[in-house]
Amino acid sequence: MTLRQLWAEGADLLRSAGVAEAELDARLLLLEAFRIDTAHFLAEQTRPLPETEAVRRQIGPYRDLVSERARRKPLAYILGRQEFMGLTFAVDERVLIPRQDTETLAELVLEEQKDPGLSVLDLCTGSGCIAVSLAVLGGYAETAAADRSEAALAVAEANARELLDETWEIGTWRPGGKEKTGNDMQDGGGGPVSGRRHFRLYCGDLFEALPPGKKYDILVSNPPYIPAGEISGLQAEVRSYEPRIALDGAADGLAFYRRIAAEAPLWLRPGGSAYLEIGHDQAAAVCGLLEEQGFRQIQVFKDLPGHDRVVRASL
Repeated sequence: MTLRQLWAEGADLLRSAGVAEAELDARLLLLEAFRIDTAHFLAEQTRPLPETEAVRRQIGPYRDLVSERARRKPLAYILGRQEFMGLTFAVDERVLIPRQDTETLAELVLEEQKDPGLSVLDLCTGSGCIAVSLAVLGGYAETAAADRSEAALAVAEANARELLDETWEIGTWRPGGKEKTGNDMQDGGGGPVSGRRHFRLYCGDLFEALPPGKKYDILVSNPPYIPAGEISGLQAEVRSYEPRIALDGAADGLAFYRRIAAEAPLWLRPGGSAYLEIGHDQAAAVCGLLEEQGFRQIQVFKDLPGHDRVVRASL
């Protein structure tokens, strides 16, 4: 038995299960099970594997991983991680898997909003991929991430603590009061360390999660936007494994956009901007909702495949 034969075996099983990228997924699972990199695989793939107990303890888990993928469990959930904006985020079935399409939003914010003194609010943060990426790459003075799912917020918090360095003061607030956790940093007087940047996580339903009176310069969100009736027709990986709470945008998919458009002016500073990820056919509707609430300079941006993906608007 060789690594190449194991790879082919896995790819055949995944192909028969209808997995779109069967060969790629089988190879990635093989690398994971054998704890090797691509270079090692390419160099060793045709050499017979030694018939040792150690190798058998790698072949078994590999076949188990392939079986999981054949049941259409997403690769990111099996591996427990997903790349986004050059960073590695922990993910599991509590959160939506970060997608390359969403990088369009993060890249646009970083391109247009270069002042590190600005504050950012990310609604429906999920894994925290947008908020943490903007904090790391934009270095903004304050970043807030909110989600109504406590389970999702726990994933976002773990990612923030893994990816943000010691220059950040991280705090988490949940229903019933403020809860300070982990590496929150304080000076001798009990207040935040001066000069530190702030990353805040809030649990609650959209703006209801936030402390009264807060104002932000930038609002970003990738809210649930799939019409409820269309979820059953999504890929098996999505409809069977990803959290419905992160997908379901009610009957027409626009429920969260209506609320964000209506309430955002109360939470954005004058001149502040909103960046919203949208479904490919929702640009006109979302632009209309924002215009009704007094937003201006409304513009639609496309993702790499050429689909409408982000609406940007300013007050």
